[in-house]
Amino acid sequence: MKKYFILSVLSLALCSIALSQTAIEKKTTDVSSILDFASGTTKGIILPAVETLPATPANGTFLFDKVAKIVKMYQNGAWVDLSGVGETAGTVPLAPYSGTVDNGKQTVMGARSTTADGVLVLESPDKALVLPKISNPHLNVKSPYPGMMCYDTDRKALAVFDGKVWNYWK
Repeated sequence: MKKYFILSVLSLALCSIALSQTAIEKKTTDVSSILDFASGTTKGIILPAVETLPATPANGTFLFDKVAKIVKMYQNGAWVDLSGVGETAGTVPLAPYSGTVDNGKQTVMGARSTTADGVLVLESPDKALVLPKISNPHLNVKSPYPGMMCYDTDRKALAVFDGKVWNYWK
């Protein structure tokens, strides 16, 4: 009986960890975030660089379209361009993946499962992604990667790098 009780407690602990918030390079997250980054960083999120757009994207899907050389977001049934035409010279070609992943294709944070098709899916009724906060990324990020995304604390805007220049959205 003790073994089953311990296994039940461990299962509950693992479930709560899977649904918890995550801090990157800091000890705690902001109250409203699923995924939060340390302030003062010069590291951003690198969006997936795809050659074929997803067939059934969810609203809020972000990616770097390697064919059009544009950072895009899917919103209300259409792709919205978040950058000008950039450059793919900085993208690293990916080798074919030969390992296996237990869930087949994705990591889900904030929920036990999802119907959204994505590599990293953040799904929560009351928490959001807090982007890495970078002061003047066009000056402070020395080697930005095409598809990099962050929050510019000086401009108070979303910053996306298209391989050539930084694009800003308020």
